[in-house]
Amino acid sequence: MSKPAVLVTGGARRIGAEIVRCFGSAGWHVIIHHHCSHDEAERLAADLASAETVQCDLADPDAACRMARDLSQNQNDLRVLVNNAAVFEPDLVTRADPDVFDQAMRVNTLASLMLAQAFLGNARSTAGRRVIQFTDQKLANPNPDFFSYTMSKHAVASAVPMLAMGAARPQDRVYCLAPGAILASHDQSEAEADRSHRLNLLKRRTGAGEVAEAVLFLAEGSLASGQTLYVDSGQHLCSQPRDVIYLARDMAGQ
Repeated sequence: MSKPAVLVTGGARRIGAEIVRCFGSAGWHVIIHHHCSHDEAERLAADLASAETVQCDLADPDAACRMARDLSQNQNDLRVLVNNAAVFEPDLVTRADPDVFDQAMRVNTLASLMLAQAFLGNARSTAGRRVIQFTDQKLANPNPDFFSYTMSKHAVASAVPMLAMGAARPQDRVYCLAPGAILASHDQSEAEADRSHRLNLLKRRTGAGEVAEAVLFLAEGSLASGQTLYVDSGQHLCSQPRDVIYLARDMAGQ
């Protein structure tokens, strides 16, 4: 394979698909990971010049490791891992749900960590390998909603500096990318999303394409390892007592 390759988890839909298209347009070979979105993944791959799909349930971290090792054997230049896939289910700091907590920690934290470790230990790239871990602006702008999800992303973020220190080669890089509210999520309508996604310093909606371009910058740019890049129109600089989903609903009901 003459093109550099990137593995995007959760790449068949939503922001993941936007990331896939961005890398494809930039001339990369894109590996589109999915769990249950086989048809969407295949259609997306068919639209790109160089792409393939891979299925894996990230709730099984061992399967995630096998996926990384197998892809590393098949690619001569597997240069970037984008850990975009995540579960986002509601629970509260006053009522943590054990099932929600377990799923968030297995998929969002353990699978992304083990994928990163397997990638850094096995992927071949003379240009250096890069891991981009998705976190969330709410780590710098905390609120008590989606408690288990938030805890899982804190764990991801805390591991990044250590992964950066443990990388085998100086040209390897590990980053956090922390988006704000981008697409309608959970049970939002589009009208609710439009209101809630403007609750930031710039009072504008941050586009999925902006997130994808930031990921490509981290893949090709020169930012020092271990850093976090926010793509949120300044949302993380605000103080928001609840998730913007609920803040927008409260505002609409006033």
